[in-house]
Amino acid sequence: MPDSAPSPTAPDLPTPPLSLLEGAALFLDFDGTLAPIADTPCGVDVDDDLIATLLRLRDALAGRLAIVSGRSVATLRDLGFTDFLIAGTHGLEFAAPGATVDAPARLPAIDAVEQAFNAFVADKPGMLVERKSISVGLHFRGAPQWGDDARGLATALAAEHDLAVQPGKMLFELRPGGADKGSAVRRLMTQPPMAGGVPVFIGDDVTDEEGFAAAAEQGGAGILVGTPRTTFAAFGLEQVAAVRHYLGEGAARLG
Repeated sequence: MPDSAPSPTAPDLPTPPLSLLEGAALFLDFDGTLAPIADTPCGVDVDDDLIATLLRLRDALAGRLAIVSGRSVATLRDLGFTDFLIAGTHGLEFAAPGATVDAPARLPAIDAVEQAFNAFVADKPGMLVERKSISVGLHFRGAPQWGDDARGLATALAAEHDLAVQPGKMLFELRPGGADKGSAVRRLMTQPPMAGGVPVFIGDDVTDEEGFAAAAEQGGAGILVGTPRTTFAAFGLEQVAAVRHYLGEGAARLG
């Protein structure tokens, strides 16, 4: 995060006004923001109403809407986000609608980590390894008693293979370094369709804090979803349903 980044604030956050969306370049996290976090990565359902709302909002914002997620571009497209600008794998992948994915090649180190993760979970029911296009995640939501061991393994493997550890909600992901959701915001704000808008980033996880900070650096704001915490966000929404309502109201107002 650059030196000019704002300091995180205390968690007493007001509800965002709809006027925040006027002229916005809107960046949206997926899990925990647009859809509730499921027990397994494949357990998430994206309904037609959500896609329709986002399409209306995208069009009202002259295309300035992007999905910024830890999931890969391929997975997000499979979930139904084929008509949206996407930054996947925490800012390592980028794709415009209908375009090929701009991403680094999958490293042999990621395959080695995936094998180690699979060996680790083999005798631990409830744990799950998530294979992604250029990264791999170790989930312990179904077996929280193994959280400390998962952290230790992920940290050791990251050091061994010169990879970045990306903590999330009940998971540790190993991936190449050099990017995060903040760098994704900065990159996308330099090019159409996002250039010229005021960045607004909506997310729930600690992985979204870089996105909040990047939005604030450029005169915009972050919106934290869920339990209050010390954050770079300026506004807060209680849960996914509140996000859906806010975006729906925004699409109606701007449309």
